[in-house]
Amino acid sequence: MNASSAATADGPVVEIAIPDDWHVHLRDDHMLSAVTPLTAQWFRHALVMPNLVPPIATTDAAVAYRQRILDAAGPDARPDFTPCMALYMTETVTIEDLRKGQESGEVMSVKYYPAGATTNSEHGGRGLAAFRPILEHMAGSGMPLLVHAEATDPELDVFDRERAFLDAELVPLVAELPELRVTVEHLSTAAGAAFVADHPQVKGSITPHHLRCDRTDLLANGLRPDLYCKPIINSPEDREALVAAATSGSDSYFLGTDSAPHPNTHKHTAVAKPGIFNAPFALPVVAEVFHHAGALDQLEAFTSINGCRHYGYPVATDRLRLTRTDLPDVAGEEPAAELVTADGAVVTIFGVAEARLWNVEPVTA
Repeated sequence: MNASSAATADGPVVEIAIPDDWHVHLRDDHMLSAVTPLTAQWFRHALVMPNLVPPIATTDAAVAYRQRILDAAGPDARPDFTPCMALYMTETVTIEDLRKGQESGEVMSVKYYPAGATTNSEHGGRGLAAFRPILEHMAGSGMPLLVHAEATDPELDVFDRERAFLDAELVPLVAELPELRVTVEHLSTAAGAAFVADHPQVKGSITPHHLRCDRTDLLANGLRPDLYCKPIINSPEDREALVAAATSGSDSYFLGTDSAPHPNTHKHTAVAKPGIFNAPFALPVVAEVFHHAGALDQLEAFTSINGCRHYGYPVATDRLRLTRTDLPDVAGEEPAAELVTADGAVVTIFGVAEARLWNVEPVTA
């Protein structure tokens, strides 16, 4: 990852174990081929979201999708790059198939989407209570539940939907099934961070863009469709709470980029698709947030340790070095602002400013 080929150590230098991305959208077809190498180059585990069309809702579908991902990873992929597969919680998911996927090691988790909450969520649920037998099986087997925690009542303010979902759905669920391991995905509010802190069996992933931006970035001085995502980027106070959680050293929070590419033709339009593509520069964005918080000593826990502990994987032994330059305008290769797929789709990349400031490279013996 190149911020500038002439980056120097006149700024901070930090080394971390190879990081993992515990929430990523790789799509399929030409988009899969274009974006997967950018995740596979820097991340060891990639927890891949199942909201394709049709959804990845069976073990056989997950096995086939995993192979497509590995085929797309490219020659620069890390040799230990591992797609971790989640099934989409639909009415067709069965305990027998979950058991098959878990015992074979092909399925790691199940993702719950409220119907209509985000991209390709039409097959989602109308409430977690409808899946009680599945959830009881997961609690007994140790399989984690991933949750898009966003209420879909159209009467609710869009900025209040995470809190509403937590109160209505997750508070009763974790009380009734305390042994169920839960990840609240892409935390977006202070309420979400507090919910995780208050429930030991619940962890939370946090995205680079929710750490970096607030709704002023999205809405002030012109609408920025490239910053539109679900759950929506929220208030400055919410962003501050997320930064405090991520940099706290608590093992309840970890990196999930929620990198979600859409062609600009689907973003720069009257009804924009939600999603931010940050995979190429996720690490510089997070490093810059931690740098400004005076918490670079906590970066490794957030990016490389906490998620592994929650999901039961060993921490990587290989390492990366991140070096910040105080001279971002020195001559060097300019970070790409766009990705172009083989079929001509153009995707805007989030984090170019931070990529100018940070150089990321493997640590060699």
